[in-house]
Amino acid sequence: MVAADPSPIPWTTIGWVASWYGSNIGVLLLNKYLLTNYGFKYPIFLTLCHMTACSLLSYVAIAFMRVVPMQSVRSKIQLAKIAGLSVVFCFSVVCGNVSLRYLPVSFNQAIGATTPFFTAVLAFLMIKKREEWVTYSTLIPVVAGVIIASGGEPSFHLLGFIMCISATAARAFKSVLQEILLSSDGEKLNSMNLLLYMAPIAVICLLPATIIMEKNVVGITLDLARNDIKLIWYLLFNSSLAYFVNLTNFLVTKHTSALTLQVLGNAKGAVAVVVSILIFKNPVSFLGMLGYGLTVVGVILYSEAKKRYSS
Repeated sequence: MVAADPSPIPWTTIGWVASWYGSNIGVLLLNKYLLTNYGFKYPIFLTLCHMTACSLLSYVAIAFMRVVPMQSVRSKIQLAKIAGLSVVFCFSVVCGNVSLRYLPVSFNQAIGATTPFFTAVLAFLMIKKREEWVTYSTLIPVVAGVIIASGGEPSFHLLGFIMCISATAARAFKSVLQEILLSSDGEKLNSMNLLLYMAPIAVICLLPATIIMEKNVVGITLDLARNDIKLIWYLLFNSSLAYFVNLTNFLVTKHTSALTLQVLGNAKGAVAVVVSILIFKNPVSFLGMLGYGLTVVGVILYSEAKKRYSS
């Protein structure tokens, strides 16, 4: 009996994957352009704009467009847990935006690819979650790749490197924390509803931080906008893209699987590196690209090992 041909991938799924790639790479490149080439040196305010847009657009998407059913917060304890996640989420986004002031996107993505390493280490330390030794061994090229890439990076900047490592570790910490805090069936929220509640809390956290650390940023932004109105459009478009990254991420997962999303994410990082080098023309070395390639190979091996030994 001849096996039936596999079903073709629906155009809707292809469309959502393309949208996810476009919004993800777009917000990354636009962040870089605003914070370095354009000279808008206010990463905390930029993150505040992102979170404000996520708050408003999340509500519109869920309450009016009904992209997903609205899930309610059931207790003050659950709200406190969401607030904790929001603070960590905030920290990771701010650190990521600060790092883009000092590092090229290519190196930023190389460091960001080490998220599985931090997730595995934190899961072991916090919840005693053990993986097979084969799975842990695949993390060696992940870390080795970043060490090689750091040594061969012409635009290496220590503060940018520390901020990027902090952002990556914070993303991993949020994943593990989310598994701990929202593990019961009554507390689980899908990613869109979680963003709906996290984003306004992030705004509340970022507002005083912006006022204290980036004094008179609103006045400065308005003065810059009087000279170049495009700045306002850049900020509005950039903030909207930040929300669509989350929306398309959810929809790609819904139409494929979490594992497929991981594979697509690895490829997306490579695409972002190539596009950023073409646009910003930042210098890259053979050693840097070799290190990044080794990290990506390590992440792919890690994903395969997780799939094989957890099934």
